[in-house]
Amino acid sequence: QAHLVESGGGSVQAGGSLRLSCKASGIILSVFRGSALGWYRQAPGKERELVAQIISGDSPTYADSVKGRFTISTNNARRMYYLEMNSLKPEDTAVYYCRLLYQGTIDYWGQGTQVTVSS
Repeated sequence: QAHLVESGGGSVQAGGSLRLSCKASGIILSVFRGSALGWYRQAPGKERELVAQIISGDSPTYADSVKGRFTISTNNARRMYYLEMNSLKPEDTAVYYCRLLYQGTIDYWGQGTQVTVSS
């Protein structure tokens, strides 16, 4: 059974950094490389939003609120992708989810990892 598992969340003070990881298991390399790999977040009382996304061969895209602070990257051989978060702000506090979407037919979400940024 294919699934995604996030790790790396935690609590930091404003200005700090965290690195989230997402491991895709049970997914063949060609599917992984052809997928839209995204990081989403959901803060209390708010809708889930796309934070960063990368699709093979394309430049990554970012929400305006995180541009210049967050970086998405991949390690295809390990079926992993990452979200490097720097200069964290209290408004970045949320549950972060990774998502793998392949040609509209495969859509997996991770279980979520909490990121808390204190002022």
